[in-house]
Amino acid sequence: MMQASFLVLFLEPIRPYLEDDSVSEILINGSRAVYIERKGRLEKIDVAFVSEAALRAAAANIAKSVGRLLNDEYPRLDARLPDGSRVHAVIPPLCTCGTVIAIRKFSKDLLTVDKLLQSGSCSASMIRLIETMVKLHKNLIVSGATSSGKTSILNLLSSFISSQERILLIEDACELQLRQPHVVPFETRKPDKDGNGEVSIRDLIHSALRLRPDRLVIGEIRGAEAIDLLQAMNTGHSGSMSTIHANSPLDALYRLETCSLFSGFDIPISALRGQIAGAVNGLIHTSRLSDGTRKIIAVSEVLPLQGGEYRVQELMRWRTTALEPDGHISGIFEKCNAIPTFKTEAELSRLPLE
Repeated sequence: MMQASFLVLFLEPIRPYLEDDSVSEILINGSRAVYIERKGRLEKIDVAFVSEAALRAAAANIAKSVGRLLNDEYPRLDARLPDGSRVHAVIPPLCTCGTVIAIRKFSKDLLTVDKLLQSGSCSASMIRLIETMVKLHKNLIVSGATSSGKTSILNLLSSFISSQERILLIEDACELQLRQPHVVPFETRKPDKDGNGEVSIRDLIHSALRLRPDRLVIGEIRGAEAIDLLQAMNTGHSGSMSTIHANSPLDALYRLETCSLFSGFDIPISALRGQIAGAVNGLIHTSRLSDGTRKIIAVSEVLPLQGGEYRVQELMRWRTTALEPDGHISGIFEKCNAIPTFKTEAELSRLPLE
């Protein structure tokens, strides 16, 4: 994973887990407490760094390797390693247990439909419905909690885009692995040590809209860039997609609303909600269940506002039926009674809805 030898040297205590493809995250809570995530479950491992000073030196060297600083003046690091893995570090006195580092490893294995079905993360009919929504150029948002699989599902959604389309891909850190021939990738840039040179998601969306996109794919919506994505969706750039942190499909719309307000524009809530309801067509909600499995638990459609409030209708969902003695969760994927508003459109295009 770490190509630079000095990084391997400083991170020697966790080297086996950096090289273990079954480990998805490594969480270091000071020099004496290290956890890993494997198959969706956290476990404490019996390793330790020599000292707090050694751990802090490792974090400082990670920062240096990507042209950043991690010191008393800049006590937080957000970085992407050469292999695509993401690192966030915080040093004392902001954290009282010592230097804290989280490494989210970059998965070399592309998530495919077959792998998703084999893992029980969704059903074949759910995949067909999602593929139809993508091919009909519906604007889609993948929602879910941290580490619920949003980025992996967004990658899957993007795989259904025609190879004839021009895709502009915008991310904070390159994670998506689009395989179409006409992909134009962009990555944000952090400010330098003097606070200059930052290029944000908003900046890149503005550029992307002037570069003739057939599709806009945004890695994640976190702030004011939400308003720019909504504007794009509402001005003819259909088929756009992104992810957002949210606890439910309905909550995803409220999160988009909150993020849009960060833009500073004086937009009446009623007008903003109308824009969101008009822009977003579908919501794919992901979840990591208590047994560590990740699933698509709902595919929903956004309906027009009613009385100024958002409305969504579930088209397909996961229903838990039992919690086994070993902690395993059993359940079924089921079709809901709702009829998609795009049913006729799908039939004319000869695309399946289940």
